Amino acid sequence: MKDIIIGNKIIGENHPTFIVTEAGCNHEGSLDIAKKLVKQAALSGADAIKFQSYDPKKLVTKTVPYFWVEEKEGTSQLENYQKQGKLSKEEFRKVAEYAKENNIIFFSTPFDEENADFLEELNVPCYKIAATDLTNIPFLKYVAKKDKPIIFSAGMCTIGEIEEAIEAIKSTGNDQIIPLHCMVIYPTPARLANLNFIKTLQNLFPEHPIGFSDHTLGINIPAIAVSMGAKLIEKHYTIDKNLTGTPDHAMSVDPNELRSMVQNIREAEVCLGSHIRTILPEELGAHTYGRRKIVAKVDIPENSLITREMITCKRTGEGLYPKFIDIIIGKKAKTYIREDESITWDKIS
Repeated sequence: MKDIIIGNKIIGENHPTFIVTEAGCNHEGSLDIAKKLVKQAALSGADAIKFQSYDPKKLVTKTVPYFWVEEKEGTSQLENYQKQGKLSKEEFRKVAEYAKENNIIFFSTPFDEENADFLEELNVPCYKIAATDLTNIPFLKYVAKKDKPIIFSAGMCTIGEIEEAIEAIKSTGNDQIIPLHCMVIYPTPARLANLNFIKTLQNLFPEHPIGFSDHTLGINIPAIAVSMGAKLIEKHYTIDKNLTGTPDHAMSVDPNELRSMVQNIREAEVCLGSHIRTILPEELGAHTYGRRKIVAKVDIPENSLITREMITCKRTGEGLYPKFIDIIIGKKAKTYIREDESITWDKIS
């Protein structure tokens, strides 16, 4: 698996999970809210905060309907995007600078070439490609040519389409790729999260770190994804779930939930350990005094032939393991062995 550097973080096999808060458009068009999102994400322990950069007229036709929120059926996507608050380029510059001041990585999802170019002016350390643009091969190549790491959501797609996207990016000479398993269902029921597909992506593309873009409610699923091998977690995030300017607020985690989610992920990393099993120093006490060994059940006189009735197995600090009990039966006691005394090779012949 290739290590990929984003800002001051490394994403790869032996590195902490890269945690991205997807703020999207949850800033409501307010620079103040955007800064609060940045500040709280940093305080909650996230590695990065991501926004969205788009021009509605370049993104959708006038009549294409909603697909992500049932109660909005009959309303066009264009209407939604035009209603959502937007930050100006100058405000985005300020947000990027504020993120730097708060030691959290800033980047965004561009939805068109102009916004990709603007993000390049901001010197973002990577680009995120939305699941909806996975098959937009010309755009993938355009962004990939900027020679920055490419994170893309592999949602509502076939394995063949994922392969095509990866090959398109690689054709530009850019092999810094992080595919994210993703279900484009808002919100995603746990029963549809399909986390086993993370393993499938790992097997198909072992040279790339695999991540998970999570649309489930709550904070438990990301930690499970990490236990499945996800090296990057993306989670929708808001400063206040009661805000209504975008549909994302209600399905996002707030700062308190984000903090708990980060803790869960870090705990998942720690508990995974390694692929090797050894006796740990912390286990030595139990190893020495918690295992049964062969001991005398009664006093055994010197030169006696040891019978099964003379010995038993108890927890003790030294002696032979029970697997040797059949070998010991019929041996002669070389010395007087007291009740509860360990049977060792030097005491028998």
